[in-house]
Amino acid sequence: MPIKIYRQKTNEEIAWICNGVWDLPNQIIELGKWLESETKLLQKDEYVIDIGFDIQPNSTGGGAVIDSKLMKMMADKGFDLYLSEYPNQLKD
Repeated sequence: MPIKIYRQKTNEEIAWICNGVWDLPNQIIELGKWLESETKLLQKDEYVIDIGFDIQPNSTGGGAVIDSKLMKMMADKGFDLYLSEYPNQLKD
């Protein structure tokens, strides 16, 4: 799954990023890069960013941060963020 970005009303796919990457910290980094480069080209609408992720089996805290800059970019263009957990996707 990892990150699917689409228009909410029509399900039109806008982007598919991080194919095969299931750890949230790396996905958030790549999402930030995508938002910085691509949102300038998009009109405001109702969009969905659906992040499919798996919990790291040996995690001890910390991890990904969706900072205010990313939240503002998403809000300005009308993105909703879905977090979809898919267990057992990460390889040990």
